[in-house]
Amino acid sequence: MATPRDFMFMQRALELAAQGAELGEVPVGAVLVMDGEIVGEGFNQPISASDPSAHAEVVALRAAAAKRKNYRLPDSTLYVTIEPCTMCFGTLIHARVARLVYGAAEPRAGVVASQLQLPQQVFFNHKIQVEGGVLEEQAGALVKEFFQQRR
Repeated sequence: MATPRDFMFMQRALELAAQGAELGEVPVGAVLVMDGEIVGEGFNQPISASDPSAHAEVVALRAAAAKRKNYRLPDSTLYVTIEPCTMCFGTLIHARVARLVYGAAEPRAGVVASQLQLPQQVFFNHKIQVEGGVLEEQAGALVKEFFQQRR
């Protein structure tokens, strides 16, 4: 069940998503939290960074790993505005993120609940606790407005 702290950190992720939108990136923001402190954050930037892996989740994980000087991020929570894709979920597994909190579902490419339900698969050697729907309306509206403006 979502906590007041979850809403606070998701609000920061929404702010980051809006920054990405200003740069012409799909508005997705992510914040990685350990011990109640933000240790990494980011927004989508595959276009501006010319990097297909520069999704918000990966950017936040890279920043946190560099800060912590460890690619493993146990006991951490990742807040992301949109349900993660396959690449991002795999990266969360490898980083040993303990908990994922996301805003809106991604019906086509989301693999947490919308498509592959990866958190329930038994073949992973690490399990991630998942909470979806935190500030769902705001997160979904950001993406919807972004694509409406581009049409």
